Amino acid sequence: MKSIPAGRDSRTVAGTNLEHARAHNRRAVIETIRLNGQLTRAEVARLTALTPQTVSNIAAELLDGGMLLAGEPMREGARGQPAIPLSINPDGAYSLGIQLDTQSLIAVAVDLAGQCRARVEAPVQRPDPQLALPLIEEVVGRLRTDSGIDWGRVLGLGLVMPGPFGVEGMSSVGPTTLPGWEEVDAAAQLERRLDLPVLLEKDATAAAIGERLYGRAAALRNFVYLFIGAGLGAGLFLDGRLYAGVRHNAGEIGHMIVMPDGRPCDCGNHGCLERYVSLRALYETLGLADDAELAARSLERPTPEICYGMERWLATAAPPLRQAINILESLLDIEAVVIGGFLPQALLEQLEQRLHPLPGSIRQSCGPRVLLGSAGRDTVALGAAALPIFDEFNPQYEVLLKV
Repeated sequence: MKSIPAGRDSRTVAGTNLEHARAHNRRAVIETIRLNGQLTRAEVARLTALTPQTVSNIAAELLDGGMLLAGEPMREGARGQPAIPLSINPDGAYSLGIQLDTQSLIAVAVDLAGQCRARVEAPVQRPDPQLALPLIEEVVGRLRTDSGIDWGRVLGLGLVMPGPFGVEGMSSVGPTTLPGWEEVDAAAQLERRLDLPVLLEKDATAAAIGERLYGRAAALRNFVYLFIGAGLGAGLFLDGRLYAGVRHNAGEIGHMIVMPDGRPCDCGNHGCLERYVSLRALYETLGLADDAELAARSLERPTPEICYGMERWLATAAPPLRQAINILESLLDIEAVVIGGFLPQALLEQLEQRLHPLPGSIRQSCGPRVLLGSAGRDTVALGAAALPIFDEFNPQYEVLLKV
């Protein structure tokens, strides 16, 4: 898959203008209302530090556009006009999400409140572009029919796939990636097929967005989401903003070497973290690496032999994962590491328990250091659908500097 191009020379810094500030303020108002559920204009002004007039103008624009709903007037005191609470209008806009991985394609249509209006799932086996692109076009057609939403209010489509993107020797290499996508501009091809804006992102990054919007990370401003899938990836939220990296490959933690001279990895190195912490590593331990479908079924109703294999995997997965958490905490000074993905919930809970006691780091006690994700199995697909919404909602401080 083609990499996402790098930005301008980092030494080039331009100033701001009113249009950039206006876009930022609009996002700040929307995100503040979304996080709090319902707020008056005065409360929004207080929480965003914007002037009441600015908030009033933005609120009027969003009400006219159908993005916000006005509630019943609230009489807060004997004097003055009653305050009117504002909330997000679920039908103000919609978004589509496509998760394409080694074994399945999951497509969802969600409203502005994050509620799933339709869902389509199709089995695949490491699909190449020739198979996947027509299939995506087909399932989007099914979403349009099944969801009953106003298609004119669809913001766009988020497509997420396993990374890394555009890295020679890693992209589309090995059983945890998808073959044939190295030179394919998937977003551009889908935009032509669907006549919709398409945003492309890694699955782990999308999972982090899904957990931030719908799961346990909603109140966290600094966290890392570890996504355990066929491989292992991470999504990074720093200072309340998604950090994707220059080429959207930030968080390729699966290829961090934790066991020098350890197990060989398809990237050419030895001892990469995902060779110990991933579904692939688990399936290898169970002796089912050649039949992922059988392995997945075996985890749902494990026999004593499978249970023994899971115990052996936990014993080899916990130490390197513990080391990785220590590195992430020491490097990024985060509030928590959130762990989720495609492991069965019971096994994920056992893995989390095996991590303790965690090694000491700069992390100070202000809540649990490790959290289990709560957005569910469709975290990635929901995160994919959230990409266009997130682009609309999340305050983007970088737009204030045209870098």
